[in-house]
Amino acid sequence: MRELILTPRFERAFLRLTKKNRSLQSQIETALRRMAENLNDPRLKTHHLSGQLAGLHACSVAYDCRIVFARQKHRKTGAGVLVLVNIGSHEEVY
Repeated sequence: MRELILTPRFERAFLRLTKKNRSLQSQIETALRRMAENLNDPRLKTHHLSGQLAGLHACSVAYDCRIVFARQKHRKTGAGVLVLVNIGSHEEVY
């Protein structure tokens, strides 16, 4: 199971989204659980990003909700971690 590291930007965007749409919170939590367990789960639709976001990845939470993240190695243990960079609609995160 991978460790998820939340950036301040991700936390702010998460709070903003869940305030607007409370039902989205459970979908986000489910997606985060899936990311930690199996990043290749087809329901996540994980993909590489290009352009200004080259080097990052994204996955789907719902029809118009994406999580942008980076794959990194933990400094001390060397284990794979996911740094959650942003969350929001397609227009907001790309």
